[in-house]
Order: sequence, then C-alpha cells, then structure tokens
Amino acid sequence: MDNTPIVKSIYTADPAPMVSGDTLYLYTTHDEDKLINDFYTMFDWRCFSTQDMEHWTDHGKIFSLDDIEWADDRAWAPQCIERNGKYYLYCPVHKTGSGMAIAVGVSDSPVGPFKDLGHPLVDEGDWNDIDPTVFIDDDGQAYLYFGNPELRYVKLNENMVSFDETVGIVKVPMTVESFGKGGHMTGTTYGEGPWFYKKNGLYYMVFAAFGEGKGRNEHLAYATSQGPTGPWTYGGVIMEEGKCFTNHPGICDFKGRSYLFYHNDQLPGGSLFHRSVCVTEIEYGADGKILLKK
Repeated sequence: MDNTPIVKSIYTADPAPMVSGDTLYLYTTHDEDKLINDFYTMFDWRCFSTQDMEHWTDHGKIFSLDDIEWADDRAWAPQCIERNGKYYLYCPVHKTGSGMAIAVGVSDSPVGPFKDLGHPLVDEGDWNDIDPTVFIDDDGQAYLYFGNPELRYVKLNENMVSFDETVGIVKVPMTVESFGKGGHMTGTTYGEGPWFYKKNGLYYMVFAAFGEGKGRNEHLAYATSQGPTGPWTYGGVIMEEGKCFTNHPGICDFKGRSYLFYHNDQLPGGSLFHRSVCVTEIEYGADGKILLKK
C-alpha cells in the first residue's frame, strides 16, 4: 500500500470520490495551515480530478462557509452525487448558535461553483449530523446516511434537497452484530465517516472505527446488508489504525479497478489537524469481503 499523498500543496482530508464518464472527481476537506484554538480549522471544500489516477487537476475551492449564511464553522467531510444533470454536494457544518447540520450545495458542474440551499437539509439540533454519504439505488430511491456516534439515515426525495418526512430520520440499531465490538460511545467499533455503496448486489457501509480500549486511533471497517436500510452485518477491518487519529473512507470503481481513498498525516508538518488524502487499490473476495490489494 502506497501512503504517498495525492495532494502535496495543501493539507486535505475526508476524500469523497465520484466517477462521471471518463473522469474521477475527488472532493476533500481542507485543513488550514494555521489552527484556531488547537482544533480542526476548516473553512472550505476542494475538488481534484483525474482520468488516469496519476495526473491530477486542482479545481481549487468549490464551496465554502462564506457561501452558507446560516453556518459559521466546521466545513467537514462532504460527498457529491449527480442526478438529472445537476450535482449535489452534501456538507456537514456548524449551524450558528446550534449544533452540527447538513448543508447541500447545488451546481450544474462537478467542479462547481456550488450554491447553498439557504437552509439545512438535516438539522436535529445535536452534534450527530456529520459525515453525510449519499447513494441512489437501482430503483431510483436515494439515501443519505450520516452520523457520529450513531448511524442515521433519511430517504431523499427525487429532488435530492429534501427527504421523506413520513419516514423521517431513522436511527440504525447500533449493535455489535452490525458494527463489531469496539471502543466508541455505542459500544461498537462504528465511529464516523460512513461510506454507503452497492457492489455485486450487496450493500456496503464502510466507516471509520475504534477498536476496544482507550486512546486508540481510527481504523477502517465495514458492514454489509442485503437491503439499503439493513439489517447490517459486521464484515471486519479493511485498514488497520495508523499514526493519524482520524481516517475517512471513500470507495469507487474506476476504469476496471476498485479504489479506497483515505487520509493520513504523512506530509511535512502533518498532524491530527493537518492531514493528507491518499489512495490504494482494493479487491473483493468471492464472499464479498473487502481486501487491500497486495
């Protein structure tokens, strides 16, 4: 596995790949060089693209807190998806005077600029509404999963900027059978950073995870299901914990290969607050198991 960062000019984290035609677009957060209050200092989202996984184009800042009037901090892990010719960028932010909430930026181009809805898509008034992951199933139903410490989801309407209020916000049962026994607040390994997709008829939920015991860094693990809303079955560890406290998965297929994007702290000056996006190949076992390609 190659831990060389893709982007070397700035600190990036929370990679979210999206394939459109012959191009892979990679959306990331941006760790600022100078910290405020010794905490994650993140104001905008960036986009990079490639057609060969070797040469990357930097599209710069595509969306920022300045574009979201109702938010004031924490431009955290996003994901983008295309539907009916428009691109939807789901972003967790701190709502002014409240907790975390999920914003949506909309654009006619995968590289923006994105325009905010003007209000949160998901806003429970707590701190759980972070790290959205979006997927459109074969029947056209779109799902948005999110959350730390709990995994929750909504069924998005076809317009992608509202959800089915009759179903509401659904809390996934946080069981050891679904997410493994671990050291996070629910007693499972599930921590944050869910990544939802489907492969060979099986639904996957990949996530940043905490093993048993205190003081551990995040590793990457996954669960699978026969349906888009579970029940989930814990599948095991994909990537062991590294030196960086956080990690964040982003998985896609591109030109016949499968890739896992993640982040570490390998650039000069790297730390838990100064991270860098990387990528490695994965493969799938006959039983659907996710394996790092050797």
